[in-house]
Amino acid sequence: MNKSFLFLIALLFTFQVKAQPADCVLKQPLVGINFGTGNIQDLNSSALENYEPVSYYCPTDGHYTFTPYTSKCFRDDWFTLEEDHTPGDVAGNMMLVNASHRGGAFLSTTINGLKGNTTYEFAAWMMNLCKITKKCPFPLLPVIIVRLETVAGKLVGQFRTGELVRRQSPQWTQHKAYFTTPASPTPLILTMIDISPGGCGNDFALDDITFRECVKPVVKITTPPKPIVQPKKVQKAPPLLVKKAISRPAKKQAEIIPIVKPKKEVAAQTVPVVKPQPSALPVLPPHLTTRSSPLVKRIETEMGEIRIDLYDNGDIDGDTVTIYHNNTMLFANVGLTQKPLTFKILVDYNHPHHELVMVANNLGSIPPNTSLMIVTAGGRRHEVFISSTEQRNAKVVFDLKDNR
Repeated sequence: MNKSFLFLIALLFTFQVKAQPADCVLKQPLVGINFGTGNIQDLNSSALENYEPVSYYCPTDGHYTFTPYTSKCFRDDWFTLEEDHTPGDVAGNMMLVNASHRGGAFLSTTINGLKGNTTYEFAAWMMNLCKITKKCPFPLLPVIIVRLETVAGKLVGQFRTGELVRRQSPQWTQHKAYFTTPASPTPLILTMIDISPGGCGNDFALDDITFRECVKPVVKITTPPKPIVQPKKVQKAPPLLVKKAISRPAKKQAEIIPIVKPKKEVAAQTVPVVKPQPSALPVLPPHLTTRSSPLVKRIETEMGEIRIDLYDNGDIDGDTVTIYHNNTMLFANVGLTQKPLTFKILVDYNHPHHELVMVANNLGSIPPNTSLMIVTAGGRRHEVFISSTEQRNAKVVFDLKDNR
């Protein structure tokens, strides 16, 4: 068996990848590879062992191409794609790979501009090009290994995509992972390897490779100023004035002569009894009655002011929410970003219970609607991770702590 293929099989069982940090906010892409438009220079910095470039849109086994479309390739066994994945471009290219029978690296290029000792997200959009047909009942599905290493060959990060499954219609899927760069800034070599041997069902498309910096949100905690107690002014009571009694002559009482008036006959009248109408109960918003609102977090706190900072969690993908406080709308259709939406509520003996309900107005470009809530209460900091959909809200409850 070919030694290089044995090396590729070994890669199946060794991968180093970080899960997404819980409080990670992603910046706009620092590095992006979308394969340009028209005839472009090969991105591979050197010749590959098992793959060669071609210029037509239906590459054969062991070949790859950069093209804006496909059309009825291999007797229509491939999907016909009229455009690439990149939104808004005109005649933009994607990379099409027809798997080699021996597998191997199909892309190896240098990535410049990454900072040292920094966490980044690597992401790429991929698609299995092969239709589901009776001609290929047992497909050899692609599995891609992604390696990031320094120019000197030191491994920085490595992960695998899992199988790129066939579907009934063309569908792009994003694959991503997180890694941390070495302490000193250095160029990295990006290598993508198909570890499955060639055969039916093992051809795929690639587009929009991005590197995005992961930063933690900065939460500013401000100490409320102490109230200034001013001394109360003591007002003197005015002196009492004693009036001398004035003697007056006694008055004669007027003689009262009763006047007897004839009684009138009054017809009996029926007075209608008006029943008091019950006061109408407040009508809850439809989002609170038609969707479930499961409890995500209950926080007990001392009496005082609670500060709440709300961020988009993970990707900034256009999530918007409406926030209700004790069934009263507090914010409507607000967008979530890496900058916090900040507000405060007061917990005291007169207001011991508060409910915040997050309602998803949309699911953004990456469902579901997710957010990170930073709660500062009683000198403590709480992190609440919230996920809501078009069928389910998310509720956070604050209660005054009983110190009896």
